Amino acid sequence: MNAPCEARSHAALIVAIAQHRDRDAFARVFEHFAPLVKAYLQRTGSSPALAEETAQETMLAVWRKAGLYDPSRAGAAAWVFAIARNLRIDALRRTRVAPPEPDPVDAPAPPPLADALLAARRRALRLRAAIAALPPEQSQALHLAFFEERTHGEIEAALGVPLGTVKSRLRLAITRLRGMLKDDP
Repeated sequence: MNAPCEARSHAALIVAIAQHRDRDAFARVFEHFAPLVKAYLQRTGSSPALAEETAQETMLAVWRKAGLYDPSRAGAAAWVFAIARNLRIDALRRTRVAPPEPDPVDAPAPPPLADALLAARRRALRLRAAIAALPPEQSQALHLAFFEERTHGEIEAALGVPLGTVKSRLRLAITRLRGMLKDDP
């Protein structure tokens, strides 16, 4: 059988698989293409075991997807080998391991520079002084919210004031702190 007739024959076999789920047609397609696909996969760098597995997956895809084959768009061999190539790429993606990300916990933090420590200390002192300058009810609400990490409902219960009052005190305290610390670098 010459190559063009054989190609038409394979195309007709795939169409028969699609239309009639013809097992004999599939057996002939399998017998012809499985060894070729396996050899192709090995030539492209797959191990013999992976090539065998991918060739089997390719032929299973031919059985399942035969209805998608359009002889007017591609020959049978091109279609089968495109399936094999795509499955090989998928297998490579599954086995490719991303380089490990450095664990920030394992990496030692660089020691802070002296000027950064000094600047942080100055900001902390200014913040403490600004909080001390707040009215006592705002300072107390701020302390409960940010230093004790209490919810607004918990602050309401602790202070015995309505929830709206808690929110107002916090908003006023933060607004005043921003004003007092606006020049802080």
